Amino acid sequence: MNISTTVSQDNTELTISILGTFDFSCVQDFRASYSGDDRYKKYTVDMTEVDHIDSSALGMLLNMKKTVGEFTAIRIVNCKPSIKKIFEISRFDKKFDFS
Repeated sequence: MNISTTVSQDNTELTISILGTFDFSCVQDFRASYSGDDRYKKYTVDMTEVDHIDSSALGMLLNMKKTVGEFTAIRIVNCKPSIKKIFEISRFDKKFDFS
């Protein structure tokens, strides 16, 4: 599995870590990582170990935003420069917090 999750000590933030390629093969696991639980006030998508993303990854992030709510914070962290550039070209830097 390429997706793992960690809950903060205060149970208010869920961190989703992705390993390897973030593409269509991750759809079910990625959706399952955040769906069905509305107790989290913040989400972090950790891309430290992501080597490649495709357009379906962009769609998965948009679906996540729609599912958890427009006003729920989603932060994308630790992107490699080439992946951050894809997000910038796609204007995701206007929809998500990056650090």
